[in-house]
Amino acid sequence: MTEYSPTDLAAQLKSGLLSFPVTHFTDELAFDEAAYRKHLSWLAEHPVAGLFAAGGTGEAFSLTFEETDRVVRAAVDEVAGAVPVLAPATGSTTNAIAQAEAAQAAGADGLLLMPPYLTEASQAGLVEHVTAVCQATGLGVIVYSRANAVLNDESVAELADRNPTMVGFKDGVGSIEQMTRTYARVGDRLIYVGGLPTAETFALPLLQLGVSTYSSALFNFLPGWAIEFYEAVRAQDRDEVYRRLNEFVIPYLDIRDRTAGYAVSIVKAGLEAVGRPAGPVRPPLTNLHQTEVDELRDLIARIP
Repeated sequence: MTEYSPTDLAAQLKSGLLSFPVTHFTDELAFDEAAYRKHLSWLAEHPVAGLFAAGGTGEAFSLTFEETDRVVRAAVDEVAGAVPVLAPATGSTTNAIAQAEAAQAAGADGLLLMPPYLTEASQAGLVEHVTAVCQATGLGVIVYSRANAVLNDESVAELADRNPTMVGFKDGVGSIEQMTRTYARVGDRLIYVGGLPTAETFALPLLQLGVSTYSSALFNFLPGWAIEFYEAVRAQDRDEVYRRLNEFVIPYLDIRDRTAGYAVSIVKAGLEAVGRPAGPVRPPLTNLHQTEVDELRDLIARIP
């Protein structure tokens, strides 16, 4: 059973950087639990406010229900209460509820509710979907607004009123107007998490809109650097933030943007580049070409 009430979870998560570890696979694309646990043990040497198992960077979209449960249980066991572990809930409402219940049984401390697959939906339908998952367990829930599940400010406010266990809103859109409207309407009732790919790019401007933390994929292979970047953002040290953007993030984006899906693939390539391979990505994602891995390795080597 989790030691974090939804309120405690929210307070903890907004206090620092958030870790979204990759999911390790063998060459045959099976979950490599031993390698995954070793990775979490390494990341635990660096301070973060929470760990999101099998999230988007963890290829949640390619995992079976049973695999997701294994990943979450491995994370809960390996972390052993050092930081809260949040599990994914995704797919149809029925499937998301089943994942939420499984996460609670596995000892997870909270949920990241990701968009349902394929179908478009009205704001009213999305509100009912989120509410059904929030009411399925007592775990704190962060709702990921992205893709076919983008919530407007009125819907976020209604959800916050209806669901005490909804503690956070993760923005995967990056609309300044919508984020401003949402924070103006809902305020500090929720925590706000930056969820755009390579969130460091947007961290400083979004801080002014109430987004106090973000999901760092770079933390997977540059944990110390990622923590230092986060600290510069929170200190609003513009010179340091933009120095690091120019030094690494923008050239990294140039590689990432070459192929759709590389936002995840390049993270595993980064782990290969630093000598901590996590295995390949699963289809429909594709791995970076070796020349691109070498280019990324050279970029990492240039970091002082």
